[in-house]
Amino acid sequence: MKLFSELNRRNVIRVGIAYAVASWVLLQIVDVITPILELPAWAPKLIFVILAIGLVPALVFAWAFEMTPEGLKKESEVDRSGSITHSTGRKLNFVIIAFLVAAVGLLLIERQMNRAPDSAAEAVAALSDSEKSIAVLPFVNMSSDTEQEFFSDGITEEILNSLASVKKLKVAGRTSSFAFKGQNQDLRRIGDALGVNHILEGSVRKAGDQVRITAQLIQVDNGFHIWSETYDRELTDVFAIQDEIANEILNQLKSRLLNDEAVVAEAQRTAPEVYELYLRAKQRMYTRVGTEIEIAVDELDKAIQLDPEYAPAFAQRGIATMLLSEQQYGSIPHDEAQRRAKRFVDQSLSLDENLAEGWAALGLYYTNTPAGSEQAIDHLMKALSINPNLIDASNWLQIALQGVGDYRGSLQILADIAEKDPLYRPAFSNVITTFNSFGEREKAEALIKRMETFNPDNPDLLLARAVNYMYSGRRGEGLQEMERRREYGDMSGLAKVYLSFGLMGTMQFERAVDEGSQYIRPYALYEVGRSEEAFKMAHDQASSGFPETLFNLLNRAGRSEEVVNYLEERWPSIAAFAAENSGDDVGYSLMTEVALAYMRGGNQARFDEAMAFVEQHTTKLLEQSVDNFVFSFNRAVQFALLGDHDAAFAYLGKAVDSGWATNGIPEEVVPALELLVDDPRFAEIDAAMLAITNRDREIVGLPPMTEDYQVAAVSAPLKQ
Repeated sequence: MKLFSELNRRNVIRVGIAYAVASWVLLQIVDVITPILELPAWAPKLIFVILAIGLVPALVFAWAFEMTPEGLKKESEVDRSGSITHSTGRKLNFVIIAFLVAAVGLLLIERQMNRAPDSAAEAVAALSDSEKSIAVLPFVNMSSDTEQEFFSDGITEEILNSLASVKKLKVAGRTSSFAFKGQNQDLRRIGDALGVNHILEGSVRKAGDQVRITAQLIQVDNGFHIWSETYDRELTDVFAIQDEIANEILNQLKSRLLNDEAVVAEAQRTAPEVYELYLRAKQRMYTRVGTEIEIAVDELDKAIQLDPEYAPAFAQRGIATMLLSEQQYGSIPHDEAQRRAKRFVDQSLSLDENLAEGWAALGLYYTNTPAGSEQAIDHLMKALSINPNLIDASNWLQIALQGVGDYRGSLQILADIAEKDPLYRPAFSNVITTFNSFGEREKAEALIKRMETFNPDNPDLLLARAVNYMYSGRRGEGLQEMERRREYGDMSGLAKVYLSFGLMGTMQFERAVDEGSQYIRPYALYEVGRSEEAFKMAHDQASSGFPETLFNLLNRAGRSEEVVNYLEERWPSIAAFAAENSGDDVGYSLMTEVALAYMRGGNQARFDEAMAFVEQHTTKLLEQSVDNFVFSFNRAVQFALLGDHDAAFAYLGKAVDSGWATNGIPEEVVPALELLVDDPRFAEIDAAMLAITNRDREIVGLPPMTEDYQVAAVSAPLKQ
């Protein structure tokens, strides 16, 4: 205790505290200015060591010397009666407080700079503000031998895959970079389109057994060549050369853009002809065109035949099979596509358990499986941890997140994809739809305009505009866009769905039967009086894990007891049913059909249980700020079932004001609305919906419908 008192009297403790706090503040300042002044990585460490060593002399000095009115003296020479250590201590207290205030300020600034973005818009802004950004354009094959294309593409692929794993570096996505292959465009325009500050481009020239590879790193804003190099190699082991050159280039990028972060590229070995087939197939699959994916399947089959040990070919073969299901871009029945694909996926992982493409394929498999979203997320996260550059895995991950109700997380991933790889076709349609689900139509419009600036002929723009029109209640104009989209030929499953929405919304049921999506076809068949076919298709869909169409048609036909029987014969409880059949980003209409069936059967307990799941899902959507007219309508149905007419009509009014209308007589199309029919306010809602339908029909050149939804006779020519 005596020693402690003496340390306190001589202000040794205060000096130690002041020294420690001042050192911490100094180290924080050094940490900030190191990258600005481009100091070497060892500089902060050296300063830390110097400060740590300096603490001991500072404490010894404080013990041995004392500040007096006459100046600095040895403590042994100071008269205790004239000592001013208490005054010096107070000054030291103020110094400590000042440094602590500075420390707190630095902490708050650091926290603000490093905090995670809490919205998709902030996530996009954070990416856009990144100074360390680069696009790797496909290396140009300058050889007369066109078969060397795979070699130049392979180098590009390896560089991209390695750069994508580097933290704090924004790398433009592969799809968008390869979209400029073979084009001689202004690099500033490419940089602006992809949102990057640097571009790496190069070429490959082969002559006999020699290959010359050139690469150059360019600053986008001024076209300045930061670095360039030429590599001459003997063409022996293609993959060894590919790895060597990729790593040479990466080391140069590391020193100029990435400080000292290590990156290593290594391609998986196979025969050159196998690798070429594999790269060609991947490029075709990125188009998401059914006929191209079918060619990719043939190429992958040839690759597997030539090298049965090449795991990436098996993974892509599984992905291609799932993409060719009738739900996606082909005609293979869903269950059959899943079964076939799983064999290829399992084989890929048995050959290489650390294959990112294999885990991504397994994630896609579970994304397409009822109640498989949790497993899909695990597998897709594993794939992205191995290779963050797998844009498909990111897209499938956002779909899986929607499956567990994380719609805001899904939007953040989509916004990230749209920023890094704006020409990646699958995510483009998804992000437009998701922006609209959150009522953010302006952001969807901005993304469409961005796409138009550098890819105006992309047919997906027509689908995107159709989505925007339909979410804003303009189905007639949305259908016009989809009619134009049909002229391009192959349509994805999503495109067929929106074509069906337009046809059903304008009461063109016969066309919806012939031209629309298989998922909408049962409704169209029911409307044209082909009930037996409608129920057969609906039963088939229910067997594949999609029972909503069946439940709706059974309730419409007054056969609600069959809904109850179907559910209770296959699931032990409503909770088990809900676990396999979740809601979506516009509500939980499937569970409201279940609730209606139990209400009609007089089972109050089961009705309450079903409605509890509806309320739980709705609360989740409200917490994430989902806002669209379909959600408003489904909320109205929910309140109608609960007997709250005021709330039901408030939400109905909101939906109708935004352009919502049912595809026919409202209470027949949505049986739960029968609960509102006797309310005088319902007639006004009915009339408003009919007016919306007739406006949309007029836009596409069709005569209006009467109050009983029959085609009215007209004498004047219709608008086209």
